[in-house]
Amino acid sequence: MYEWQKQIQLIVDEIDECIKNRNGEAITLRFLSRKLGYSEFHTTRKFKEISGMPFRDYLRHRNLAFALKEVRDSEKSMLDIAFDYGFSSHEAFTRAFKAAYGVTPSEYRKKPLPLVLRTKINPFDRYFFGLGEIGMMKSTDDLKIYGVTIPAHKFLHIKNYESNGYWDFWQKQSVIPGQDCETICGLLDSIKGKLDDDGGSETNSSSGQIMAYIHDPVGRLCDWGIPRTECYGVRLPVDYKGEIPPQMLMMDIPEAEYMVFEHGPFDYEQENRSVEEKLEKAMADFDFAGSGYCLDTSPGRIVYVFHDPERLWKYIRPVRKL
Repeated sequence: MYEWQKQIQLIVDEIDECIKNRNGEAITLRFLSRKLGYSEFHTTRKFKEISGMPFRDYLRHRNLAFALKEVRDSEKSMLDIAFDYGFSSHEAFTRAFKAAYGVTPSEYRKKPLPLVLRTKINPFDRYFFGLGEIGMMKSTDDLKIYGVTIPAHKFLHIKNYESNGYWDFWQKQSVIPGQDCETICGLLDSIKGKLDDDGGSETNSSSGQIMAYIHDPVGRLCDWGIPRTECYGVRLPVDYKGEIPPQMLMMDIPEAEYMVFEHGPFDYEQENRSVEEKLEKAMADFDFAGSGYCLDTSPGRIVYVFHDPERLWKYIRPVRKL
């Protein structure tokens, strides 16, 4: 039933890998369809059916998303960037950039406003489809539990008072104009200076974006019996002066103490639920009294959740000294 979602996911993964490696010759429809063993016609028809857009449009927008970050973060010439991302000339790159983002590359470099980038689509996800894990848990990384002091920073985000979990959050956001997953992730991906950005462009998980839970008296009761509001956003430096997208909120977060529950890299398809259960058990069993701290559920305190299977999964929970 999900075979074509898997096949399109392979194409999507290959596109980003080739763009990163400047291997434009390998991302033609002919090359990818032959790699899958299907005709170009059948491949492009299924790509549009599953992704909602023609293959060529997706490829152009992903190239532009990578190129925008080069414009924003590097001092390379516009011509070099144009050639790196498959454009035949400076003029062709400028036309495509302005058509997609409403400004020229030169204008954007001078004033990098938040823009909606075409983030990587992920048409196949076992957990979204309710398929669960495959195989046995393999990772042996023990959980690490440690305390940290996080300096003051800002948190740019959207929030939902009624959602329960990641998938439910985005389902509810999808009916709010301008707050769907594609728009919000695209905006956040374009913002420079995110504190948790490791420089990745190929996936949302490595571009500084995080789920969070704000302790909130009018929020929904979570499994721990604490009222909270679910959020999605990015952490920014305390002196961030950039423009705030109109559909988003900015919070000032003071320096504070946190307890971190962290698991190392794991296989998302095979181990996601097992790692989640392991983390939940560790948090439920942890002897806070013995640590000299207790959970701080004061209104406005935030639980951050970092989920990037290639690196880690961790919960950062606010605490205060006993």
